[in-house]
Amino acid sequence: MASDANLTVCADPATLAEAAAHLIVDAATEAVRDRGRFLFCLAGGETPRATYARLALPAFSERVRWDRTWIFFGDERAVPPDHPESNYRMAHEALLSRVPIPASQIFRMRGDQTDAEGAAAAYAAEIAAAIGTKRGELPRFDMVLLGLGIDGHTASLFPGSPVLREVFRTVAAVHVAAAQIPQRLTLTFPVLNAAARVVFLVTGPEKAKIVRTVLSEHGGLPAALVRPTDGELIWLTDRAAAALHPVSQAR
Repeated sequence: MASDANLTVCADPATLAEAAAHLIVDAATEAVRDRGRFLFCLAGGETPRATYARLALPAFSERVRWDRTWIFFGDERAVPPDHPESNYRMAHEALLSRVPIPASQIFRMRGDQTDAEGAAAAYAAEIAAAIGTKRGELPRFDMVLLGLGIDGHTASLFPGSPVLREVFRTVAAVHVAAAQIPQRLTLTFPVLNAAARVVFLVTGPEKAKIVRTVLSEHGGLPAALVRPTDGELIWLTDRAAAALHPVSQAR
């Protein structure tokens, strides 16, 4: 691996999944030791799937206090939980069904509800109740996993969306006109940036240009707006995704 500040470049996707699983186990151990529970927010997509599958293996899963772990989601499409495009379904198949976590500690976004705004408000209330935040307080996740789209979006925070300017709501309904499934729910920047640790997982040569752009700018694209105010930001990429970044070229 090669590292530069908050970027770690892994040899390939399998190495990245291994590194990410180690990060998660370490974060879970620290959170349970220091605060009695691990508040973990999951991402969708193919890169996190490999990480979840690795985390479900006994070598990793047996080191996590699943009875003290609470699971949340960063975004979800407007589909039922058994739909092939559901982030919940992917996480359930790859991880949640394979580890001894109480069902009552898994909080899925109900993107399939007809009233998207109501579903967003309900999920915000669920988060607040589960974590115990008071009115006006932001929930603080111990770890948030994020992916990166080739247009610079992360979670369901897309370029040009009015939700990028949200300062009060922790969860919002969004409509992404260009997406195959346009209606979605997403966490907003205030809650992402309140997290103790945010980890981007990015693989593939098609992501090389956007990785270079996001890591070299200080605003504009949604992924570049993820900057924890009192936490750690970590980028894990494979070599292909970091091919245009100086840390990769210096290897």
